[in-house]
Amino acid sequence: MIEKAKGETAYLPCKFTLSPEDQGPLDIEWLLSPADNQKVDQVIILYSGDKIYDDYYQDLKGRVHFTSNDLKSGDASINVTNLQLSDIGTYQCKVKKAPGVGNKKIQLTVLVKPSGTRCYVDGSEEIGSDFKLKCEPKEGSLPLQYQWQKLSNSQKLPASLLAEMTSPVISVKNATTEYSGTYSCTVTNRVGSDQCLLRLDVVPPSNRAGTIAGAVVGILLALVLIGFIVFCCRKKRREEKYEKEVHHDIREDVPPPKSRTSTARSYIGSNHSSLGSMSPSNMEGYSKTQYNQVPSEDFERTPQSPTLPPAKVAAPNLSRMGAVPVMIPAQSKDGSIV
Repeated sequence: MIEKAKGETAYLPCKFTLSPEDQGPLDIEWLLSPADNQKVDQVIILYSGDKIYDDYYQDLKGRVHFTSNDLKSGDASINVTNLQLSDIGTYQCKVKKAPGVGNKKIQLTVLVKPSGTRCYVDGSEEIGSDFKLKCEPKEGSLPLQYQWQKLSNSQKLPASLLAEMTSPVISVKNATTEYSGTYSCTVTNRVGSDQCLLRLDVVPPSNRAGTIAGAVVGILLALVLIGFIVFCCRKKRREEKYEKEVHHDIREDVPPPKSRTSTARSYIGSNHSSLGSMSPSNMEGYSKTQYNQVPSEDFERTPQSPTLPPAKVAAPNLSRMGAVPVMIPAQSKDGSIV
């Protein structure tokens, strides 16, 4: 039986001695009977006709080799490199040289070294509390042995703890400051070991009530702040909605109403512009009726006596309106222009 760690190289010995009667060709064959009994025996390497064939078994291809360059010298041993858990099984070496035949069986066990070991405290590291010191390897073949050791102030280690120093878990009851210090845990099996360190500080109990109250106050303040933000957002949305509604109610295409004074002035301005463009030749076509249509509120008339003949009417000061002043002729009683 051979035990090796995963990833290592296993040397499987197979030596033979030929007798004078053995005159036939030399054949060497290695077989593997896997640990799983459901699988049939597999040829992993073969020597026949002075040639080596090592590609029979896919799982071991490139990882199995003869150790000797001269197999006829009596050494048919092999090496299996980079061992895997699938390599576990019974290996058989068969040597044939007619009429002689011999064989040998070797059981190979592949183990995993302890690795990735983690040390930690399960519980609260406070005076008077109960907690556990745990040592857990990530991987490692059984059986595993554990060994705890306190590296600092080991002389103060309580006697109740000494009985558990070979266990993966150390239970601490009613902790005191004597437990504080640095601990190491070593995990071992038949093919290797691994170690981890742990720093333990047993401290006075914390003010849990104050911590809880602070957390509650913080949560309440956060809720108030969130509510204020939501209120401001809703208020802003309502204001924007109101502004949009008011904006849609005002019709921008309706002009504002004009006053009577502005209408009359516009009317006089348009008529004065027409008079300024008239010549004496076309004055006869201009009727007195049109002139009398000008609103009286913007036109100052000179008071006349009913017995006096009509006087010349002075044209309004059009220079203020940007037009050239024109004298308006008056008519006598017989119809002639004065």
